[in-house]
Amino acid sequence: MTARLSVAALLAALFALLAGPALARCSKNLAELSPSLLGRSVQVASLDGMQMAADSASRAIVTFLGHASFEINTPQGVRAITDYNGLNGFGRKPDIVTMNNAHSTHYTDHPEEGITYVLPGWPTKPGESEAKHDVTLKDLKVSNVPTNARDWGGGSARINGNSIFTFTIVDLCIAHLGHLHHRLTKEHLDELGRIDVLMVPIDGAYTVGLPVMVEVIRQIQPRIVLPMHYWGRGQVARFEELMQDQDAVFIWPDRRTIEVAHDTLPDKLTVYVVGGNGGD
Repeated sequence: MTARLSVAALLAALFALLAGPALARCSKNLAELSPSLLGRSVQVASLDGMQMAADSASRAIVTFLGHASFEINTPQGVRAITDYNGLNGFGRKPDIVTMNNAHSTHYTDHPEEGITYVLPGWPTKPGESEAKHDVTLKDLKVSNVPTNARDWGGGSARINGNSIFTFTIVDLCIAHLGHLHHRLTKEHLDELGRIDVLMVPIDGAYTVGLPVMVEVIRQIQPRIVLPMHYWGRGQVARFEELMQDQDAVFIWPDRRTIEVAHDTLPDKLTVYVVGGNGGD
């Protein structure tokens, strides 16, 4: 019996290796990870051919495209664009796009042909009460957590009208808050799990006030924050002031592209202002 179990275990391990990297849900507890994976700095990527370092499968090249859109490129060549509106991309066609419908700058009814997965963050089908996605393409897993959104016409809430999308590359977890309009509940946080990199709107008006958004960051406890959805240096300055309580380090890269990797996450909460003074 012991020999049979050993052979079965070996076969299972072999099949797991052949299947490629596991895209399991990220652990909420960073203490469960090896200490050797923590406590290093993020490296700025080269734009020449979008080449990545070869030392980890848990990494991504992230480019700020403007407004609320980021391009995420994985080691196996998958390209995703957040809050895709049909115009906010360049070069090779994206494989996966996510959308939110707060304004037309966050979605399109006419995505270009050939995209493998088009994922709206709000209910789009008859009888659907919320959008729920969980797709995997090569080394990228994309899922969503529905949240509410304001009804701009009547002032009431549109239940499940927005989504927080998560992008998992092996054990690197990236989340995009979309057009978030409220604090998160325990249920939201449990569904999100651990988040390493968080894309955060800091407009302070069209989404939520900056004090609430800073509280949301505290709720999620990411290692890296990428501000988006803002229109001037003043909004960044206000955000930086409010983030002092979390002892955040602010870095202004000289380009809109950075490489993030699980084994080079910073010790301290680090904000990369990839949008510069404008953010759009």
